Amino acid sequence: MKVVIIGPAYPLRGGLATYNERLARAFREAGDAVRIVTFSLQYPNFLFPGQTQFSTEAGPADLDIDVSLNSVNPISWLRVGRKLRAERPDLVVFRFWLPFMGPALGTVARLVRGNGHTRVVAITDNVIPHEKRPGDGPLTRYFLSACDGFVTMSRSVLQDLQRLGFGNKPADYRPHPLYDNFGPMKSKNEALAALNLPNTTGYLLFFGFIRAYKGLDIMLEAFADKRVAALPVKLIIAGEFYEDAAPYEELITRFELENRIVRATDFIPNEKVVDYFCAADLIVQPYKNATQSGVSQIAYHFERPMLVTDVGGLAELIPDGVVGYVVPPTPAAIANAVVDFYAAQREGDFVAGVRAQKKQFSWPVMVAALKEVAEVR
Repeated sequence: MKVVIIGPAYPLRGGLATYNERLARAFREAGDAVRIVTFSLQYPNFLFPGQTQFSTEAGPADLDIDVSLNSVNPISWLRVGRKLRAERPDLVVFRFWLPFMGPALGTVARLVRGNGHTRVVAITDNVIPHEKRPGDGPLTRYFLSACDGFVTMSRSVLQDLQRLGFGNKPADYRPHPLYDNFGPMKSKNEALAALNLPNTTGYLLFFGFIRAYKGLDIMLEAFADKRVAALPVKLIIAGEFYEDAAPYEELITRFELENRIVRATDFIPNEKVVDYFCAADLIVQPYKNATQSGVSQIAYHFERPMLVTDVGGLAELIPDGVVGYVVPPTPAAIANAVVDFYAAQREGDFVAGVRAQKKQFSWPVMVAALKEVAEVR
């Protein structure tokens, strides 16, 4: 099968690019010819909240990546769409995560489908965004209406598709596969040494871009709980701020957390991901809303227990009491779980649970789902 994936990839950085590159390899391992079409411009700089959109690491030499789509230049949409229409791939997989991308991706999808041969399937991370803006609905519908089918990584997004009126199109749910491309596990002591952290205390890890919906403020309030403060544990904050850091710094000051926080608030390069996860006792995701999270799949790969809040699709992949905790998104509930984790010495049991559960998160399963949805007429 001839496959094209359209979405972020090198030289762009971040979880979406990492996912799409791993998906391309999974298609290739299945015997398919695959290439990626990515953005020459993903966001205008005034819309991008981080320091840079581009990777400083070497690109993946084993992948065919075409850097040609400009999210705000309709001429590039037409050029890419017409080129793909003429190439007649069997399957085009779009990665859709933000209404802003609706016009560019929707236009390309319409042009490609015009050849009467190519099937268009979208992996829809979100169809109702975490942070809503005027115009989200029309932009999202413009893209969704151009697709032949969908694969979602949470059941809540599958339900959102139905609520938006696309329940008549083929759609399937498959969990987010493991992020197994960050290298093998390390011992906790090796990881701590690589980060120059002492092994005299425990560590919780909050990982990823910092945005309001991810609930770092809730985590800091939970960390201020007197019972948590009595534990020999620190919170590692590893990820770049995608919004003003001042409110979080104010909480750290107000709750006198400075000596209990480890800041790594720059972009974390791929080769350092292993160190942060393997150094941690527990991966915390105190989100206020969510669909799915790649952080969970990195934690599964490195066999780390997790604490997630019961919002969106997060709990679908985290059996409560088996691989970690599913709690309400409140400081008290999070503090209760952290105290229980250390007081009851649950790490060993949770690690065993993670090892058993991780077997279900397979890239071949995702590839098969995309092909199956594409075949429905």
